[in-house]
Amino acid sequence: MANTASAEKRNRQAQKRRARNVQVRTGVKSAVKKLREAIAKGDPATTQAALKSAEKTIGKAASKGVLHRNAASRKISRLAKAAAKPAAAAAK
Repeated sequence: MANTASAEKRNRQAQKRRARNVQVRTGVKSAVKKLREAIAKGDPATTQAALKSAEKTIGKAASKGVLHRNAASRKISRLAKAAAKPAAAAAK
């Protein structure tokens, strides 16, 4: 329990930030899930659209400080690699 007015305010601010961060993180998870589903279906057009959407969502999360920029970069890189794998297999 906060003892001072400033501690109460910091608690309110932390709760607001946490709610916002949870919302952003949920959006990232949803975008990644949609991309993985598109990859599993094997449709290149859907996969590319989902990849673009996921990259945008992850980039925004990194710019807001919800994800570390290196973690976001790593996540985007791995998703792009996973999205490219079926296309490369189809080209062979």
